[in-house]
Amino acid sequence: MDRRRFFRYSIAAAVATSLPYGRAWATAIAADVAAIRSGGGATTLAASDLQQLKDSLRGPLLLRGDPGYDSARRVRNESIDKHPALIIQPSGDADVRTAVSFAREKDLLLAVKCGGHSYAGKSTCEGGMQLDLSSFRNVRVDPESRTAWVAGGSLLGEIDHETMSLGLVTTAGTVSHTGVGGLTLGAGFGRLARRFGLALDNVRSVDIVNADGQLRHASAEENQDLYWAVRGGGGNFGVVTAFEFDLHPMQREVIGGVMVFPIDRARELLSVYAEVSRSAPDDLYVDAIMTAPRGGKPGTFVFDTCYSGPADQADKAFAPLRKLGKPLVDGIRPIAYVALQRSGDRTDPRNEGSYLKSGFIDEFPSKLVDSIVDGFVAHPDRGTTVFFQHAGGAISKPATDATAFPHRRAVNNMFAVVTWPLEADSSSHVSYVKSFWTSLEPFTDGYYTNEVANEPQSVVDANYQGNLGRLRSIKKQYDPGNLFRLNANILPAA
Repeated sequence: MDRRRFFRYSIAAAVATSLPYGRAWATAIAADVAAIRSGGGATTLAASDLQQLKDSLRGPLLLRGDPGYDSARRVRNESIDKHPALIIQPSGDADVRTAVSFAREKDLLLAVKCGGHSYAGKSTCEGGMQLDLSSFRNVRVDPESRTAWVAGGSLLGEIDHETMSLGLVTTAGTVSHTGVGGLTLGAGFGRLARRFGLALDNVRSVDIVNADGQLRHASAEENQDLYWAVRGGGGNFGVVTAFEFDLHPMQREVIGGVMVFPIDRARELLSVYAEVSRSAPDDLYVDAIMTAPRGGKPGTFVFDTCYSGPADQADKAFAPLRKLGKPLVDGIRPIAYVALQRSGDRTDPRNEGSYLKSGFIDEFPSKLVDSIVDGFVAHPDRGTTVFFQHAGGAISKPATDATAFPHRRAVNNMFAVVTWPLEADSSSHVSYVKSFWTSLEPFTDGYYTNEVANEPQSVVDANYQGNLGRLRSIKKQYDPGNLFRLNANILPAA
């Protein structure tokens, strides 16, 4: 038995043996369930069909009112409050295949949840099926081949924990409770992306359940078109049940942390950041965050850093930031990489209402700096943030058509975010950030598909740039009915 198959079977066995059988999902289904079709419109799921589905699964099938249903349906943006008709929590590949086949046969709206980080709530749905991968987690590392096999529902912190214990690493975001699937299939930025490439650049192969319910292996040697498409095409082509990642040797301790300055220096600091973005060595990663919290508290400007290169070159790498003078807080220090990866977990704003706009910038002109500073308005009833994720370096080296992800020219990923208490009216805050974004959008060149909201199809199409035609052809081959549509959707070719 090859390693890939052994890994797949070992995941299923490990999950299956941990399942507490005999709980709520062991009860009989007594009534039909109202549901929503894939393309909209009402349907009804017969109790007998649901019972047959339930009996064919090893993992739970949850209906509204069942224990665990409410926690499963929730995503991290808590202003999203949707109720799937049914939720399946698969124990392994077989359950995923069964769930996908049922959704296709019944023409159900289908959402796939891993970490639940979708700002727009694409990992849940109203009245459809939610496939919740939260119990489908496992990471196994082979230090000799420098490879990690990762189950499709795993979180990034689980990858970091296992790989770094062996002095190995791969690009894995900046928040440890992010799901590997959503992050990787859309691109996968992170603190090491400038050094080792995006998460998708480190994918050696995937196991994926396509819309026909079949499990396929995709790599440079097998199903090459599918392998190309999933690396940047998001969840459009199926449910990835396992990833095979390349790993890289790296010391366990890096130099990183935050420098905090008063927000009234924002114009100067953004100008400095524009230069740092362009000139930093590949092993230096710097995010910039300009934020004003709720309650009228003073705003701040933060540089969030990670330097993973030779320690004796750190002072040189940080010199442009050190020239800015004494900050309010200087948290840059030697730190375990896994600790740095967890440092933003509690400040991630998605436990409240939030709305986000994003776009890649290929240049960072002074007019953009002016537009940000002039349009940034603090408000006592909301949190207002503009932040930048550092790109360039190894991210920019592959050709734009080497993978489905075309945005290799970007120097930064720019975001504008507002947050508010869940009980508050969101309309004025969302209107503000939409208006603010109109002054920033002219400087952008596409956007990060992982942050898709409700853009018109023409905008989604344009974002795939020269790769759209090939993506649509592959979509037609593997998902001609567009079952997997809750994403930055690629329409099947005509």
